[in-house]
Amino acid sequence: MLLASLYNPATATSFLFPWSTSPTHTHTHGMFSLRTEFSRNGLCNGVNNKQARPRWRPRGPQVPMAVGSNDDEAQVGVSVGKERLYLGMDFGTSGARFALIDKRGTIHAEGKREYPLFMSQEKVDWARSWKATLFSLLEDVPSHLRELIASISIDGTSATTLIVDSSTGEPLCKPFLYNESCPDALPTVKSIAPLNHTVCSGSSTLCKLVSWWENDNSNKKSALLLHQADWLLWLLHGKLGVSDYNNALKVGYDPELESYPPWLLSQPYSQLLPSVRAPGTSIGRLKDDIRSDFGFPNDCVVCTGTTDSIAAFLAARATQPGKAVTSLGSTLAIKLLSTTRIEDARFGVYSHRLDDKWLVGGASNTGGAVLRQIFTDEQLERLSEQINPMETSSLDYYPLQTVGERFPVADPNLAPRLHPRPESEVEFLQGILESIARIEAKAYSLLKDLGATQVDQVFTAGGGAKNEKWTKIRERVLGLPVSRATQTEAAYGAALLALKGADEK
Repeated sequence: MLLASLYNPATATSFLFPWSTSPTHTHTHGMFSLRTEFSRNGLCNGVNNKQARPRWRPRGPQVPMAVGSNDDEAQVGVSVGKERLYLGMDFGTSGARFALIDKRGTIHAEGKREYPLFMSQEKVDWARSWKATLFSLLEDVPSHLRELIASISIDGTSATTLIVDSSTGEPLCKPFLYNESCPDALPTVKSIAPLNHTVCSGSSTLCKLVSWWENDNSNKKSALLLHQADWLLWLLHGKLGVSDYNNALKVGYDPELESYPPWLLSQPYSQLLPSVRAPGTSIGRLKDDIRSDFGFPNDCVVCTGTTDSIAAFLAARATQPGKAVTSLGSTLAIKLLSTTRIEDARFGVYSHRLDDKWLVGGASNTGGAVLRQIFTDEQLERLSEQINPMETSSLDYYPLQTVGERFPVADPNLAPRLHPRPESEVEFLQGILESIARIEAKAYSLLKDLGATQVDQVFTAGGGAKNEKWTKIRERVLGLPVSRATQTEAAYGAALLALKGADEK
């Protein structure tokens, strides 16, 4: 099982975390200047418009990070040791990242890409943008390291859904994004699913499937449902119809029974459902054309992925019940390791299986994307420095980009609340940061009330983990120790899944 493979308390080591101390980077150069997708105090996981070009392959907008204090040193290290490496890619809301690690967890290269905004009929062609970004990231991996890569895995945003042609893999409609709600399908879903099931939310994958099924005139006999990570992985391995049980949760897959439930299989659209495997399971070898074009080895395999928040949790190494990870990126995602499974769609709460324990939580639409609508990176840094995190803000906001919330309340009609706006920009920023912290506190309190293990420590991932003033505000509001996770990038967690899949192939 997954958690067992992540950590073995009897030996104080783990398969995916085999080091006894914090994982380290190899020598890096230009690290600060290359991490410009965040403001220096790291308030959100958006990306900066200014991008650097790598020395090894100056092609297109990119911000890679290569190892070695110089090229010669890096080349000598790999030519002597020939140590295998493991590639993870994270496809978030505003861009994608990669991390390349060895078995000890040492990072050999990292990089990020903005999504190029290809347009189709005056709308963003997200599938084309994601596909272009995938191959751009493969180009960004230093060429002398590609020949050492044993496996690849990808995480994607939860409930981002594609309906594709089952023969060609081409999308039959625009993708349903993670935060899109399909209230038209909710009555149908509620009529077939158990009371308060995870799928009984307008933004669930099943609601998106039902909405498409009832409203689209495409040839339904040749259709197939895939999640964002599934589709991107298919581009690499070429086997249509494979998913993982983390991504498949919101379409109705039961991770406890390890199957789709009878109430779902009896529906006419069940023919669209993909087969499901454990995250980090080898699917097959990398396609020959990709392998030859990019210089990957013949035995490089592609592994099932996971969702972005699960990948961030794996990267944070929170291995005991009561430990939690809050991902502060464009949105706010919470994951708490619990001995009890909790499922309640009334509040947007669901559980992912991790061995004999459960990863309980949900995802709110509040987060760093709201901050980026209001402040520049320079303003966020300058104003944050002036905040006294020990002083309580009197401002009560509910920061959202648009109408609609998923967790800790599931309300598609919840409106953003960012008024009154004080004259002081420092007070305004503190009010927003503290209001997001109160939403986080409400989320953890809700999980406890529903029967989950009580949280006793919070690790933070995502860009917001870098803002020390926000961390102190959250410690005060939560009444808990809060610290930055050892690794904060979901791409690192995806690389750990690639390592797991390579070992079990």
